[in-house]
Amino acid sequence: MSPLIWFSKQRIASTVILLAVFMTNLDLWIVNVALPAMGSSFASAPGRAATLGSLSWVLNAYAIVLAALLVVAGRMGDRIGQRPVFLSGVTVFTLASLACALAPNLWTLVAARALQAVGAAAQLPTSLALLLASVPTEHRTRATRNWAAVGGLAAAAGPVAGGLLVQVDWRWVFVINIPLGIATVAAGLRVLPLTARREQGRLPDLQGALLITLAIAALSGALVQAPTWGWLDGRSLLLFALALVSAAVFIRRSLRHSHPLFELPLLRLPQFGAASTGTFLFGIAFAIMLLSNVLWCQEIWHWSALRTGVAMVPGPALVPVVTLLTARAAQRLGHGPLVTTGGLLFAAAMLWRACFASLDADYWLDLLPSQVLGGVGVGLTLGTLVAAGVSSLPGHRAATGSALVNSVRQISATVGVALLVAIVGTHVGPAQRQDFRIAWLVAAALAVATAVVGMGITRASTRIREATDQAAPATAVSEPQRS
Repeated sequence: MSPLIWFSKQRIASTVILLAVFMTNLDLWIVNVALPAMGSSFASAPGRAATLGSLSWVLNAYAIVLAALLVVAGRMGDRIGQRPVFLSGVTVFTLASLACALAPNLWTLVAARALQAVGAAAQLPTSLALLLASVPTEHRTRATRNWAAVGGLAAAAGPVAGGLLVQVDWRWVFVINIPLGIATVAAGLRVLPLTARREQGRLPDLQGALLITLAIAALSGALVQAPTWGWLDGRSLLLFALALVSAAVFIRRSLRHSHPLFELPLLRLPQFGAASTGTFLFGIAFAIMLLSNVLWCQEIWHWSALRTGVAMVPGPALVPVVTLLTARAAQRLGHGPLVTTGGLLFAAAMLWRACFASLDADYWLDLLPSQVLGGVGVGLTLGTLVAAGVSSLPGHRAATGSALVNSVRQISATVGVALLVAIVGTHVGPAQRQDFRIAWLVAAALAVATAVVGMGITRASTRIREATDQAAPATAVSEPQRS
């Protein structure tokens, strides 16, 4: 094969992988914008839209299943091969999108969203491993950041695409996935690399996957229902207890199982552990920001889905731009300073909303400045946290480690949505103005905590660099002796 043909095939393979990642990330933004329309479609009573608590499961069913299965799918990719698992995932995601579009009621839609998550779980961790296998070793950091930046590109396109599609019917937000999925599978069968099987033996602990699913679902259910039932109601306390016990059993099982779902020792790596913590904290803040903005524009300002989508473009549009422009800064300064700066900017965005949000729509004073600050903050933080975590792992744990990072991100998204519902309540209106302010202040506090984690990443990177520098002279001295 000539170098030119090989180079072209490499570029096409990378494009196919990133197209699939784009499709999965696009779904997140489109579904958020379409959520109020779904509520009107699945009315709980004539003239009364479905509650925010019920609608939250359209988002959370996806995030919970995705978090539980990402590591399983990552290990399957290590054992079976990345390509077959990736293409199977894209196929399942595409078929589930069709099921979502045809859903006759809310809970059928929730079930189809869970099936979508099964496909996404197979696709996401293997996509990064395939992408890294498709590029030279010296381009791995850039490829990882591009993989993360595609999420920002989807975020920029998602609100407007969602708004346009909802103008026709909210079901079209799922139909759009079908041609993208078909194109990805058709091209992927021809150009994706056949990676070697890295591991043999048993799959990870599937009972652990059930336990973590139960823990997250119980916690989400408790947060969503407690405002209605009462925080000290027996049902709320039972769900909180179930979440706590399931999580404790899961952790104990993971520490003792020969093939745990989550390799908890990876969290002992200073940089990986710090990046995972930052991903969790920032993910909660990000989920609160995303859904609260959609609800505020459509339920408080009474804007259409299209107008809401257009209004939300500046923030997401800045994410891929900032991510790409700061690639060299990450190499020169390290990941930590970018995470710290991004966290503080995102906190400023949430504080701005808390201070200037008004019941009378004022886009230029209220939403736009917050979108700009938040977009720069997300661009500096999210992709950098992923890169900081993955780059600190040994090569044979790239797929599993990236799956763990993304599981943490999905868990945080679930917690963020449930926390917003707990603060704002299940029925959104002008009376909840102060509740929205509280939610934005909580998001700001979480972003500040992420900034502190960025300082920890800086310290961990410094220790690793100093250890490497100390080891280098010893290696240089010993090599002539071996010769």
